[in-house]
Amino acid sequence: MTTAALLVLADGRFPAGTHAHSGGAEAAVRAGRIVDSATLADFCRGRLHTSGLVASGLAAAAAGGHNPRDLDEAADARTPSPALRRTSRKLGRQLMRAGRAVWPSAALDDLAQACPGGAHEPVVLGLLALSAGLSPLDAAHAAAYESVSVPTTAAVRLLGLDPFEASAVLARLAPSINKIAEGGTQAARSGIDALPAAAAPLLEITAEDHATWPVRLFAS
Repeated sequence: MTTAALLVLADGRFPAGTHAHSGGAEAAVRAGRIVDSATLADFCRGRLHTSGLVASGLAAAAAGGHNPRDLDEAADARTPSPALRRTSRKLGRQLMRAGRAVWPSAALDDLAQACPGGAHEPVVLGLLALSAGLSPLDAAHAAAYESVSVPTTAAVRLLGLDPFEASAVLARLAPSINKIAEGGTQAARSGIDALPAAAAPLLEITAEDHATWPVRLFAS
């Protein structure tokens, strides 16, 4: 049962709003840093080991029962870019709506009331995993996978990339996704102060630039 719940949560068709976001891929494509499947893999690998690791730790901590409000503050501190903070909270708000319909719980209701503008997405993801009966490691896997699946899916639209090649990128990243999820979960066991705080300055800078574009395909 829990395996099926994880598949539902990690499914790109889950109505969490990620289809409207590129995870920084749109800006990277315009800058010429993503031009094919090889450069997409490099981009995803970097994202996985920075923002993906941070998201995995936060999600695992939320699924492990840490205070969601404290975790939301920790997520804020680990997201220097105002544009990325807005994006994370917007995605968190959408994920909350979907999650409360699919796996309702008092914990989700309490967080929604405490953060009416939206809590950070990894925190909501972890709390939703807990509501679905999933483990902290499951939550970390979902967060790590999302960190690379979002830009990979976006690259298909942005570059006209062969979907088979895009899927191959994700498949080759599977061992790294597992390792990141395990690392985030292990850190979460040591408390909020021990959560990863890996920085991705270029993602932060390009997110601010992308937010000013008058015409764009993706919201972020």
